[in-house]
Amino acid sequence: MRCTVTQAKEPAATLVYWASAGSYNPPMRETLLCLGLWLLLPLASLPWGTPTAVLAASDELQIAVSKKGLGKEVVITQGTREWFMLVEVTPENTVIVRQEKDRDQYVVDESETHDRPLAPVEVDAAINDYINSVKARAPQP
Repeated sequence: MRCTVTQAKEPAATLVYWASAGSYNPPMRETLLCLGLWLLLPLASLPWGTPTAVLAASDELQIAVSKKGLGKEVVITQGTREWFMLVEVTPENTVIVRQEKDRDQYVVDESETHDRPLAPVEVDAAINDYINSVKARAPQP
């Protein structure tokens, strides 16, 4: 909205003209809406649920287990250290890969092959044993 004011030097004899596209005062409904949006918009950007990754400190173990085909994969991180285990099951055999990494250097990188497919119970047991062994070896915060 642009205002144009014209005023002459003689106060008693001159008129003051006001030109605008709308009224001088904006409608109250629009004002309240804009004010409400500016106040409530920052609240909408806040996370409603706190993810566990945010709660976990960098010194705590973070464990992620995912299913890969007939097998499973686990990634455990603590700060700059990372432990990884993949149990890959095929109809003919099972391959287990274990890796331990500190920053960008591999400390452990080993694999083993079994002549038979592991049953789902055996895969779960292998993953749980690996998680427990990492918990026992990892430095406590």
